[in-house]
Amino acid sequence: MVAPQKNFSLVDELLAGQQQLQTPVARFAGAHSAGQQNGDTALSVQLIPLTAPGPGEQYAFEVDLDSCTGCKACVAACHSLNGLDEHETWRDTGLLVSPEPEHPFTQTITTACHHCADPACLNGCPVLAFEKEPLTGIVRHLDDQCIGCNYCVLMCPYDVPKYNPARGIVRKCDMCHDRLGHGEAPACVQACPTHAISIVTVSTHVGKNSRVDTSAFLAAAPDPAHTQPTTRYVSKRALPKNLVAADAAVLQPQPPHWPLVVLLTLMPMAIGCSLADKILSLPTPVLTVSGWLAGAAGLSLSILHLGQPRRAWRVFLGLRKSWLSREAVVFGTWFPLATLYAAIRLGWLKTLPVLRSFSEGGSLSNGLPLAPGLLRSTLAIGTAALGLAGLFCSVMIYVDTRREFWRFASTAPRFFGSALVLGLASVLATPGAPQNIGFVLIAATLLKLAFELRDLDPLNGADDHTPLTPALKTARLLVGPLRREFILRMGCGALGGVLLPLALATGAAPAAAAWPALGLVILGELAERYLFFRAVVAPKMPGVGHA
Repeated sequence: MVAPQKNFSLVDELLAGQQQLQTPVARFAGAHSAGQQNGDTALSVQLIPLTAPGPGEQYAFEVDLDSCTGCKACVAACHSLNGLDEHETWRDTGLLVSPEPEHPFTQTITTACHHCADPACLNGCPVLAFEKEPLTGIVRHLDDQCIGCNYCVLMCPYDVPKYNPARGIVRKCDMCHDRLGHGEAPACVQACPTHAISIVTVSTHVGKNSRVDTSAFLAAAPDPAHTQPTTRYVSKRALPKNLVAADAAVLQPQPPHWPLVVLLTLMPMAIGCSLADKILSLPTPVLTVSGWLAGAAGLSLSILHLGQPRRAWRVFLGLRKSWLSREAVVFGTWFPLATLYAAIRLGWLKTLPVLRSFSEGGSLSNGLPLAPGLLRSTLAIGTAALGLAGLFCSVMIYVDTRREFWRFASTAPRFFGSALVLGLASVLATPGAPQNIGFVLIAATLLKLAFELRDLDPLNGADDHTPLTPALKTARLLVGPLRREFILRMGCGALGGVLLPLALATGAAPAAAAWPALGLVILGELAERYLFFRAVVAPKMPGVGHA
């Protein structure tokens, strides 16, 4: 019996509680003393199932919240056995707390990959570097296939895949599948001193879409309905329903992804210039060349985002499910067509070279004369359609992550708005363009800036007791850690997209002022795209810090 709590100091109370923990060793010792050393009481039975999953089943982690102390033995064991790099972790610990001071409560948790029934990382990977084992249900990452694009990091709502800069690839927990295959427990399971982690089999519905019972998933975690995580968090106690992550109020800007910032600014500019050239039919090819240069620069610099660029040729493999694959294929088709259109527009290509037969020497002939009007019109329509389709794929890449700041109603106006604003600013700087195009640019810029200012709306009436929604955290990021960048974005947009175009349209400024206006608009859009990546709230397991 434990003495009444009122006679205990805090240290004594904690020590007494620790003595009541039933560790695997204590259970085995009790079974040994009682003469119950049969297969049902062996340690291996408590750690892993004795049989492989059957049809409609898969392996899953089960975490006993009553036994987890947050000691991180599981983290250390995972790191050691898998030979992880110094700052690399596949398993983490976290903390849930009660937001009510009058009812204090804390709960430590341990979390790794949930080996979801419908894994978002697998669905989003453009090179099929993930596989779900059909017999065990374990979601494995194929290191030799990964190109290091980080898209799985964005797709996973639990912050499971971790990018390793030294290796240029992503890596993650594989439930120590090789140990399980030999009847041994995973490192984290075996190392836990209180047997808080075990491997169990869970049922899934056999069919096109696997579904699992997620009622035992962790409170305050991201919605399990999306990926169907299989991890079970069990407790004999009734946990408070209002638990929140201990770090819920932390404002953490996300990585900027600079190559993507440049890509998603220059590609809309390329498409905007291309569309403007086709609609206005200006005699000069300046817009065509400007759009081609922007597209070439954006696509070239995007390669810097990859940890393993030599494997990028495989990006088409995920075309069936991955929006990133679709974007790469569409823009990969757009660029040669845009190049051909620019060559014709510049008058560099007036004939189509034709390869003679081998009997005629196998050389290139002078070519067939082109029908400039027909081919130019066909290429104009084709490049415009492909450009818009590619930009739509770019939007869906981020919508598919299901992050609040990247929802379709927010992302699509930003990306297509950038194409409109940058296209109009390029027209304004083009010789021979009507100067009243400045009024159209002013209207487009004001609409886009007003739309972006709506991100601050959650701050209206918010106080310290307002629930921290992702929208509110984004707003606080914009006026807090990212305030200077937000002011820069608004200032460049107002000066380059409103004031200078107004001066040009009214004749108060010389035509040369269109070039600094274009530069300021580009800088403003770069800042906006930078904020697009940094101000988003990334979902993760509660109380677990980002790697």
